[in-house]
Amino acid sequence: MDQNWDAIFGSLEAWQLEQKGEPSVTEIAGDYKQDPWAVLVSTILSLRTKDEVTAGASRRLLEKAPTPAALLKLPLEEIARLAYPAGFYRTKAASLRKIAAILMEQYGGAVPPEQEALLALPGVGLKTANLVLGEAFGRDAICVDIHVHRICNRAGWLGAKPSTTPDKTEAALREKLPRKYWRRINALLVRYGQELCRPQSPWCSRCVISGYCERRGLDRSR
Repeated sequence: MDQNWDAIFGSLEAWQLEQKGEPSVTEIAGDYKQDPWAVLVSTILSLRTKDEVTAGASRRLLEKAPTPAALLKLPLEEIARLAYPAGFYRTKAASLRKIAAILMEQYGGAVPPEQEALLALPGVGLKTANLVLGEAFGRDAICVDIHVHRICNRAGWLGAKPSTTPDKTEAALREKLPRKYWRRINALLVRYGQELCRPQSPWCSRCVISGYCERRGLDRSR
């Protein structure tokens, strides 16, 4: 069934405006004027980490390491300390140090604007690569995290069969979602998934897109 994407995204945009805030990576991208390094750092720190923690850790780290070259001058323990309490902060610190070295050696300290090159960096998956492409380079890329994956499947937007992984959800959305919404879907659904369309007992009574949701697999709501 064809979706009224304009109505869905119009409702989500209006809801987002009322919340007076963007997801942490989008916020950092704006504050740092879409600097690719800043976006890449905040995206990596955001994995399995709450927005408020991501924002704080990103600012602390970028203040000391605004470039890959500057990060390489920091001891690994200091990078980890600045990244704390982001989830898996020691692992992320090690990945960022490896990434910084690769960027200096292969790209003159710049973050590459190609998906294939980004995916070759340590700790960078499809979600991270697409978020960097969209937020830093303005590319039409669909970033699918657990919230986008869950909501799209719950709403029935992907078709008759559910998508089993975020990567498969990304592929399905590339076929169904109008290109003009590719870059915005993550920023809109991440916060919506955190606050309303939660994994368990979502707030369906407060949902602004309930008329476009099939509530698949949902046993209990509020």
